[in-house]
Amino acid sequence: MKAVLMTAAGSPEVLQVQEVANPAPIRNTELLVRLVAAGINPIDTKLRSRGSFYPDRLPTILGCDGAGVVEAVGASVQRFRPGDEVYFCYGGLGAHQGNYAEYTVVDERFLARKPASISFAEAAAAPLVLITAWEALYERGRLEPGERVLIHAGAGGVGHVAIQLAKLKGVSVSTTVSSEEKANFVKQLGADHVIFYKQTDFVQAVLDWTGGEGVDLAFDTVGGETFHKTFPAVRVYGDIVTILEPDANTVWKTARTRNLRIGLEFMLAPALLGLEESLQHHAEILEQCATWIDEGKLKIHVSHKFPLKEAAKVHQLLESGSVTGKIVLLISDE
Repeated sequence: MKAVLMTAAGSPEVLQVQEVANPAPIRNTELLVRLVAAGINPIDTKLRSRGSFYPDRLPTILGCDGAGVVEAVGASVQRFRPGDEVYFCYGGLGAHQGNYAEYTVVDERFLARKPASISFAEAAAAPLVLITAWEALYERGRLEPGERVLIHAGAGGVGHVAIQLAKLKGVSVSTTVSSEEKANFVKQLGADHVIFYKQTDFVQAVLDWTGGEGVDLAFDTVGGETFHKTFPAVRVYGDIVTILEPDANTVWKTARTRNLRIGLEFMLAPALLGLEESLQHHAEILEQCATWIDEGKLKIHVSHKFPLKEAAKVHQLLESGSVTGKIVLLISDE
């Protein structure tokens, strides 16, 4: 099969399209999936530049997100049959094969049925960001109807689905953006309050929006100084959840003074730690999101599509930092 191999840690040029052996034969509860599209995420570029979680296993195939068609099933598979369309977040961290390839093998417990109403490209763009936003808002942040939430970078991959998941919970959403185009985009997703963070002090804007109280939950998808600069925008006894590791220079005093509850969201932890129940929970999240997508309650925005051979170009684009929504690699025509 054709696949994009990461031959070493480094610049995007280390990604090379090559012919490789097909995946190993499927076992009892596994499926062989013919991949139609693969989602691109910032974790892909980080692993490419600094090395995978398993540096002794080069070359490797990146790509956590995939969508495709079941080609064959193991003897004990119960939920899927050949021809079924699926989407999932599995592999691509350096151990199990990723999805920049024509085929992969995944245990049936870790897949969900692809939403019928969207393309394979949209489905491949969805899993990692949906699971991340779901866990951050609903599980780490314990979001409740009627609350107010601040979502940083609402036009980004995680941000644009976080806005929609928050609105589905019945909350008011404030979000930060960098341009008028992105402001219009997040308003279409349901954002109630938009902050142009390059021209405006986002903390003051949030305090003005909440009558000086602060939001019940802040969701940081940016990291760095943004994390601790957000502390005063959260109400006393409120929550802040980040998907990035807090900087060593984080100033914690305001968080402590306001009795904030700090949530850390790293949706790849179950894969790295071998937590099969949690990986199955991820598939359950995707099943629920598929229902909402097919009901028209949730949309996945794909801003760019590229053929598999242009994976290096895609990494360059994502690292430019100006992408709205998601980027996808198209592996086959479907």
